[in-house]
Order: sequence, then C-alpha cells, then structure tokens
Amino acid sequence: MRKRSADKSDTIGLILSGGGARAAYQIGVLRAIANILPSGTRNPFHVIAGTSAGALNAVSLATHAHRLRTGVRTLEYVWKNIRSDQIYRLDSTGIMGSASNWVMAMITNRPTETPVSLLNNAPLGELLGRVIKFERIQQQIDAGLLDAVAVTSSSYSSGESVSFYQGLPQIKDWRGPHRRGIRSCLNLNHLMASSAIPTIFPAVRIGDEFYGDGAIRQLAPTSTALHLGARKILAIGVSGNRSQRESRDQQPRHPSLSQIVGHILNSAFVDTLENDLEFLRHMNDVLPHVPQRKLLKYNIRQQVVDLLEISPSRDLSEIATEHFDELPRPLRLFIKESSGGAILSLLLFEPGYCNTLMELGLRDALEQEEQIRNFFEFD
Repeated sequence: MRKRSADKSDTIGLILSGGGARAAYQIGVLRAIANILPSGTRNPFHVIAGTSAGALNAVSLATHAHRLRTGVRTLEYVWKNIRSDQIYRLDSTGIMGSASNWVMAMITNRPTETPVSLLNNAPLGELLGRVIKFERIQQQIDAGLLDAVAVTSSSYSSGESVSFYQGLPQIKDWRGPHRRGIRSCLNLNHLMASSAIPTIFPAVRIGDEFYGDGAIRQLAPTSTALHLGARKILAIGVSGNRSQRESRDQQPRHPSLSQIVGHILNSAFVDTLENDLEFLRHMNDVLPHVPQRKLLKYNIRQQVVDLLEISPSRDLSEIATEHFDELPRPLRLFIKESSGGAILSLLLFEPGYCNTLMELGLRDALEQEEQIRNFFEFD
C-alpha cells in the first residue's frame, strides 16, 4: 500500500453490517484480504464501523490493528469453533422460561424489570468478555494504528440510530436525521446492545436508555464511517441479494410465525446497506458535474467516495436451510425446516454453517482480487 497522504484524503473505512450468524461470511472476506496484502501488514482500515454481529467482528479487529493477520486469525478461531450454546442458553428451562416471559409481556403489555426475549444470550457476554480486550482499542489509537472504531445500536426510547465511537480527539459528536454519534469508551455493553436482535435477545441499558440491534432504523450505514473521516469505504454485506432465488411452482402456504419474524428481521439486516451504497454511487456520478459554488451555497460537503462492496454470491438463507440438521433440538420448537431460512440464518451459530459462510466469503473476495488490490493501491 502507498504511504498515507498528509491530508488523510485516502482514509480507509471498513463497514461490517449485521445479521447474527451471517457475520461469519465477513471473516472469509477478511481472510482473503489478509492473504492478498503483504504478510505482516498492519490493519489497513483507519476507521472500522460495525453493526449487530458485525460490531463484534469490528471491535475484535480494532484491538489487533498492529497486524491484520493476527486479528483475522483470532476471529477465525472463534467462528470456526462456535456453537449455539456459546451464544444463548439451550437448556429447555431457560428457553421455555424466556418464551413464557415474552408471551406474557405480549398479553399484558405491562412494563417489567425482567428482560423480555425469546432467548437468553448471557453466554455471548461471557464469550466476548474472554475474547476481546477492550483496553487495547485506545492503545491502538494512541499508537497511530487506528483513527476510530464505532458500534451502532438502536435506541428504543428515541428511535434513533446511535453510533458509539472511540477515536482521535479531533473527531466530534454528530447528529443527523434519526441518527447521532456519541464519543464513548467502548465496552461489553455496547456490543451486547448492538447485537440484541429484537424479540430474540434482550435490550441492553446504556446510560438512561435501552438499546437493541443496530441494524434497526439504521437508514444510512455508511454515514458513521464518513463522519469518522473515511474517504474510501470497503463494505462487507451479508444479504446475498445479488443472487435471485428461483421461483418455485408449488402451492403457497400461509407463513408461519418464524417466517414472518424472519422476513421482518431480514428486511432490517438487508436493505439499508445496499440502498445506501447505491445512493453514494449516484452521488459519486453527480458531484463532479456540480459547480463548487453550488455545493457551498447548499452547504454540501460530500466528496466523491471510493467504494468497494463485497457481498455473498449465494443466498445465505438457502445455505442455512441446507444446514438445518445442525439446529439445536430445543430451538426446533420454534423454527421448523419448512418455515424458511431467514431466521435460521441469523441463529444457526454452528460450525458447519459458519465454516461454509467463511469459505464462501473467501471465494467471493478472491474473485475480486484485482479490485481489492486497486482499492488498497497495492500492485
């Protein structure tokens, strides 16, 4: 890679979107990038922004900014050996108790001090506490290896998308339509909040507000990285929307509850990043043709942003369906094989499925090796 310019116009941002177990795909992409770049390369991303499960990958990567391959290998080890019981409680008492609380909360509609969710994700908190050394974030920033890292959550009180960030002192808080950025010392609560899939995992309190999954109401996923100074963006999505499903000639059936919930969550995790990147591409096409005086008149400070998107070449829901047999038996009370793979693709934290996604990410990224080399200006 070339030496970073003094004006930081080549500041590179990495965006890792959300999606539960789908985030395993991102590790395969990062492995390909680590293989393409020279051995011993420091983390090439000056700004790292993560949402939902992507936030877990983002913060872990930020703590290893001194060397990209070390950070990727750490994440690979976790995802290759992951099991559902490391993410949420699988004992029947825990699942049925959480489900009962959820149903009662729906019926009574009364405030409760008991977290309301279908699953208890306490094991995830224990895993992250062991794997991620949060104190290293500031150490990497102080060493000049990282400008900023951000974790995005959704406030249940204000309805805003809130990006908690830790970074260089010159970075300032921001506020935009339905979104804001707040300087923070990132910790476990921020990750648990960002990955708290609505109805599935409990909300998390930070300060005076409760937060849930950051993908909800995140209308402009790229804005966080841009506010933190990124002028080049690599986005790793997890939707697989660029591959269309084949139509099936079969009698339609009324959707099950898990299908409906999966469809709602899938919309939150899929649509916004792709739409936001499309908007930025349109802006890139238009900006060079707009006179500078017009941009100043309307206070438009947007610059052309170099974009590279890597997303699944296959539908991850279909892959999840192929691995249905890995689903822990207690969860089969709520998720049936015939109910579609959307919600399954979020909750199937099992080695077979996650390793398949990592292999897919590796292949998809290597197919774009030339674009990756050009993006990082590496010959």
